[in-house]
Amino acid sequence: MEKPQPRSVLLIEKLDRFRDRHRLFLVPILLFLSSAIMAIAWLGHLKFKQLPFSLAIFCSWLLVLPEYFVNISAIRLGCNLYTGAQMAAFRLCSGVVCVALVSSFLLGEELTPRQLMGFGLMMIAMLFIARKSPNS
Repeated sequence: MEKPQPRSVLLIEKLDRFRDRHRLFLVPILLFLSSAIMAIAWLGHLKFKQLPFSLAIFCSWLLVLPEYFVNISAIRLGCNLYTGAQMAAFRLCSGVVCVALVSSFLLGEELTPRQLMGFGLMMIAMLFIARKSPNS
């Protein structure tokens, strides 16, 4: 007959499951935030075309530094929970969506219904990519 595990071991196992559940949501959110910051760094300076080019580069790089911190944090948190390919797919999908949103809200470019449908399909694809396979 097996000896029951001590309460401390059971508590640690519960905490690990709780942490993993939260990481499931936190990693994609952080990757989306990283993409949003990067999209602003890429396109935000276009709103202020009257500023010198060197200042645009400087301001963009000021945004890229915290973006890098968020991105690396997300990848570290996602390690052993998501595959590298899954995290890359999250980042690429959210990057496209964030560039479209920044283009629309900051630069006033139109988002067409066809584009919105395409972004919706990308989100559905992300659900397929993120889902664990039954044999893992």
